[in-house]
Amino acid sequence: MRVCMIGTGYVGLVTGACLAENGNDVWCVDVDETKIAGLKEGRIPIYEPGLEDIVRRNVAQNRLRFTTDLKEGLADSLFVFIAVGTPPMGDGSADLGYVYEAASQVGTLMDGYKIVVAKSTIPVGTTARVQEIIREKLEERKKSDIDFDVAFCPEFLKEGAAVEDCLRPDRIVIGTGNERTAEFLKELFAPFVMKENRFYTMSIPSAEMTKYASNAMLATRISFMNELSRLCEKVGADIDQVRVGMGTDSRIGSSFLYAGLGYGGSCFPKDVQALIHCASSNGVDLSILKAVEEANREQRRLFIEKIIGHFGDDLSGKAFALWGMSFKPQTDDMREAPALTIAEALLSRGAVIRAFDPVAMEKAREMLPGDGSVIFCDDAYDALEGTEALVLVTEWPQFRRPDWDRIRELMKPSAAVFDGRNQLSPSRVRALGFAYYGIGRA
Repeated sequence: MRVCMIGTGYVGLVTGACLAENGNDVWCVDVDETKIAGLKEGRIPIYEPGLEDIVRRNVAQNRLRFTTDLKEGLADSLFVFIAVGTPPMGDGSADLGYVYEAASQVGTLMDGYKIVVAKSTIPVGTTARVQEIIREKLEERKKSDIDFDVAFCPEFLKEGAAVEDCLRPDRIVIGTGNERTAEFLKELFAPFVMKENRFYTMSIPSAEMTKYASNAMLATRISFMNELSRLCEKVGADIDQVRVGMGTDSRIGSSFLYAGLGYGGSCFPKDVQALIHCASSNGVDLSILKAVEEANREQRRLFIEKIIGHFGDDLSGKAFALWGMSFKPQTDDMREAPALTIAEALLSRGAVIRAFDPVAMEKAREMLPGDGSVIFCDDAYDALEGTEALVLVTEWPQFRRPDWDRIRELMKPSAAVFDGRNQLSPSRVRALGFAYYGIGRA
């Protein structure tokens, strides 16, 4: 089947590459000429395990192509996916300008039957508006006889595991009121669920809500555990032991029960805000989600307070090692990353930061000051040289079992360890003479 994918961000590039991997002819379209030129030369604009190999393999076999010309991508394509960004606006609502512009262009250029599938995360009612825009453009062209269908298929891709999630999804949600459209989409996605039927067909509004509701629930679990971690510190409990006790309950499960520095990235923050705004626009007060947002902000503030409580408010002349800059491991995405909040708080108090991340250093250089107050280091141990504290921010696997003897030699004698992800052994760290601060650990 021939597919046109509008947008080459996380969703569009990963989905397009995985569709090509399953034998489809895929055209990925983007207005960013630099990005498209880079993709044609094999340069992947994001770090995602496994993605580079799939892209290069399918480009070499002429199943995956990149262009800035939407007309070229639309030609002979049955499926047209809209996978453009929906960034948050000042009031928390989703900016749908890119989605509507893509719909307008499709309506202006299409010359035959298409199934237009919204893949971007969008509020309820947006897919219906996409349909209206396409119909209006066809009417302007006197081409109302051209038939088309619309659907909404939300993505459930985790950054750092997006390729695996796409190739072997938990479920595929198809939002449509048209049985023919549903069957076409099932045929397209069938190779992803060969072992088990994991298709769930529902109304378009239900599918649109499902995406937001899923991310909001996961964000709620994270914030709930972070709030519990604060109580654990006060009463002498250990949040990791509580997590195990909770997670083994089949009604709860163990996913997203880890206390830490809160959620970040491109999805949870904006999707929680967008759902709150959508509810408010419809006269509904989502008080729980408002508390989730506040708890997420508070978690970072309290972690910074632990550092300030140990060293005092004036950090002039003190160097801090930050291990991890991306908002989660296995990605270079620094959008809404806790590292940015922590770095800003330390720098504003006169500190010097020695930063290291396995893959996000280039992005970090773009987002942190270049005035010498942040030193970007070649490896994790280089970042520790002469520092007052190690601040573990991102739970990269390589940080779990460090060489503590080497760390002891590199850091100052009175150094402290601030474990923002509960990755380290408190007893081991303290036995070496470090002050240790974790999350929700007595």
